[in-house]
Amino acid sequence: MNEAKTRKEIIDNRLKQAGWIVSDRSQVIEEFDIIVDKDLAKESSTPYNGHQYSDYVLLGRDGQPLAVVEAKKTSVDAAIGREQAKQYCYNLVNAQGGELPFCFYTNGHDIFFWDLENYPPKKVYGFPSRDDLERFLYVRKSRKALAGELINTKIAGRDYQIRSIRAVMEAIEKRRRKFLLVMATGTGKTRTCIALTDTLMRAGWAERVLFLVDRIALRDQALEAFKEHLPNEPRWPKQGEKEIATDRRIYVSTYPTMLNIIREENKTLSQHFFDLVVIDESHRSIYNTYQEILDYFSTITLGLTATPTDVIDHNTFEIFECEDGVPTFAYSYEEAVNHIPPYLCNFQVMKIKTKFQDEGINKRTISLEDQQKLILEGKEIEEINYEGTDLEKKVINRGTNALIVREFMEECIKDTNGVLPGKTIFFCISKAHARRIEEIFDSLYPEYKGELAKVLVSEDPRVYGKGGLLDQFKHNDMPRVAISVDMLDTGIDVQELVNLVFAKPVYSYTKFWQMIGRGTRRLERGKLKPWCTEKDAFLILDCWDNFEYFKLNPKGKEPKQQIPLPVRLFGTRLSKIEEAQNQNETEIAVKEIVKLRMQVETLPINSVVIIDALNDLQRLKDENFWNNLTADKVEFLDSVVKPLFRTVSDSDFKAMRFEKDIVEVSLARLQKDEEKYETIRESIVEEIGELPLSVNIVAKQQELIQKAQSNHFWATINEDKFDELIEIIAPLMKFRELVITLPPAKFNLKDIVSGKEKVEFGPQHEALSVAKYRELVEQKINELVSFNPLLKKLKQGVEITPEEAEQLAEDLHNEHPHITIELLRKVYDHRKAQLVQFVKHILGIELLETFSETVTKAFDDFINHHTYLTSRQLQFLDLLKNFVLEKGEITKRNLIESPFTMIHPEGVRGIFTAKEIDEIIELTNKVLAA
Repeated sequence: MNEAKTRKEIIDNRLKQAGWIVSDRSQVIEEFDIIVDKDLAKESSTPYNGHQYSDYVLLGRDGQPLAVVEAKKTSVDAAIGREQAKQYCYNLVNAQGGELPFCFYTNGHDIFFWDLENYPPKKVYGFPSRDDLERFLYVRKSRKALAGELINTKIAGRDYQIRSIRAVMEAIEKRRRKFLLVMATGTGKTRTCIALTDTLMRAGWAERVLFLVDRIALRDQALEAFKEHLPNEPRWPKQGEKEIATDRRIYVSTYPTMLNIIREENKTLSQHFFDLVVIDESHRSIYNTYQEILDYFSTITLGLTATPTDVIDHNTFEIFECEDGVPTFAYSYEEAVNHIPPYLCNFQVMKIKTKFQDEGINKRTISLEDQQKLILEGKEIEEINYEGTDLEKKVINRGTNALIVREFMEECIKDTNGVLPGKTIFFCISKAHARRIEEIFDSLYPEYKGELAKVLVSEDPRVYGKGGLLDQFKHNDMPRVAISVDMLDTGIDVQELVNLVFAKPVYSYTKFWQMIGRGTRRLERGKLKPWCTEKDAFLILDCWDNFEYFKLNPKGKEPKQQIPLPVRLFGTRLSKIEEAQNQNETEIAVKEIVKLRMQVETLPINSVVIIDALNDLQRLKDENFWNNLTADKVEFLDSVVKPLFRTVSDSDFKAMRFEKDIVEVSLARLQKDEEKYETIRESIVEEIGELPLSVNIVAKQQELIQKAQSNHFWATINEDKFDELIEIIAPLMKFRELVITLPPAKFNLKDIVSGKEKVEFGPQHEALSVAKYRELVEQKINELVSFNPLLKKLKQGVEITPEEAEQLAEDLHNEHPHITIELLRKVYDHRKAQLVQFVKHILGIELLETFSETVTKAFDDFINHHTYLTSRQLQFLDLLKNFVLEKGEITKRNLIESPFTMIHPEGVRGIFTAKEIDEIIELTNKVLAA
């Protein structure tokens, strides 16, 4: 296809799709005349000397050029037009003045967009509309430098949140487009993202933002967060809103919803609609199908994840262009827990194991009393033999579930009244298991009238929205226990959660830590609920030895990435064609090629993955390509076309799976692989045998269904019969799920606890010796209050004289020789407090702030009042804070010595102004005087 034909048949259409009317010269001028040399142009006898002609110039509403488009024919690389397009842009400005136009070069299939002097070229999947380009121009002219833009610390004011926002903004100014923030669950990823959004909007870098999540509950939660912190920014969707709107600034969507929107025939959203796309929980689960969304909106992209850096998948780093596995910013659970004061709660683990989980259910483990009951019920004891791992799979025992519930009620962290459990999530194996746990709660604790524990599963519409079950769990006193299967494993924020019950085994390390993350949030002052007024730690009841599993398998067992079914079907059929050709079975090869071509027709043409491959797919439109599938053509189909089938999502996958099995069994027959043929054949016969003849549409094919299960049918099998099975039986496979499978055995046998212990896992706890010493001192002082007159005076709020203070010190020392002012200062981390202050602190009269708390608070306040500081400056302050905490002192000279010279050879002088250095010295003097 030559250039003229490429322009007429492809580029004109693609401009039309973006809303440009090529024939309207007020919008688009073809062969736009750019005068490069006025003198030469005047003297020239031809229309070319001193002139250049741009293939297309796109005009704004004011008639001024917005963009230049350089076209090349489809058979050449679009990049050949790169320098030419750039020249046209600069020459056009030199000739006419005005703003530098945006630069595009294309061969019809591949389009590249170059925002000259701002960003390098990038591949896009469609031209911007006139509105898009005018908006881009406005943003380019009006955006402010991000270095001087302040961060709203009311939204995200913690030191690490400010550092993460600053790290992203500095990278944006360096013209990077992709970023990854790794922040532990509970550290405020969403708030950090909202504060970043707010800053970018105020600075004119972003007008529209898309926040992507993987579940409806998380969408609603994100919408609430944006509403709370950016109440004046219009959001989509509003309550009950289904259709996409284009007049909002904040968009929150699930991946499937957005994928459907961008694949619509009449695309509502241009590829250039958003200025920032945020991917919440960006781990590898999104990259098969949903990578398409990121490709479509090729803009500034921010990934958020709580997955620890050492287990993040390599592809995640690659997608966010993080070299060497280093994210843009990382803040770990350990850092958050060890911060003073802590940003996140630590946890305790209670491991509970029942006898049946340990030893299975069999004659040896069932009590004699229960054995007698089973005999009366007519059951054979000898036949009952289940492993502990079979529970809730092959066998259900109410007694085990009831024991877990009772143990939970006994061991759990309770509310302030000490009666009811605090807010709790039960992680269950299946929905049926969840319902059984709910029924046991209702049965054992009927006084709560069915309100104590509720099942929350994603397909239940009552879960969502205002007043729904999730909303009740978050904001009401009841229910106290949310029983869940997968839905509450990730992303749900309930700061009052104080108990997590692992009533199921977990094998994914990533998921395991996401589940633990549900409980890590601390309470926010001013947002306390009556049922949870304090929270220092949370409790995990592990009923399936999960912590032991991850001690033995630190990385866990991640599920293998599955090849999508449409890809496997295409690949199997291609292998069959290749085998048929090798065996000179021309008729079989020709028939399968027809089916392969039909399969190619099912590719979603609006998918950007397919649009991107259009140039390659042109080969398939040539009839000659299919007439003789040579080895290189098969290789092309296998390496280029087959992977495109990952985009197929709108299909009957049960029918497709059956079709794949039939193609596979016919291939095994061709290859004379008897073992494989028999294995697949048996599986197919079993599938056909599970079709429910009670369904009318299935019953109509009863004759074929019965035939297809007979040995005679398979002994006389041929290609026509294979086709018949695909054509008639495959569409019926969707009814197979109606078949009632053999239910698990059900018992109500008494189970007992075989093991219960507290285990240590996670960040290091406070040193035992220090904790014991504090306990000893506090116990002694509280014991002495009743008969020591000086302690009595202090307890009653009466001050004591210096002489009395000395007497009190002597009294305490006599009670225990280790109660000395030096030890108290060390243990309570306060370098200057006097004995009386420690005593008042222990008696709860006057809280004593530790040196670590004083230093951390002072540095946090300093950062809050200097949100313009760069990442490097924030890094210096973090190092300075740790230096002060460790050494307890600092001099001016220290600031220009190691370790500060690691950040800049001149230390503090290299990165701060003289005024800022004075402020830093004032800050250190203040904390050291405390």
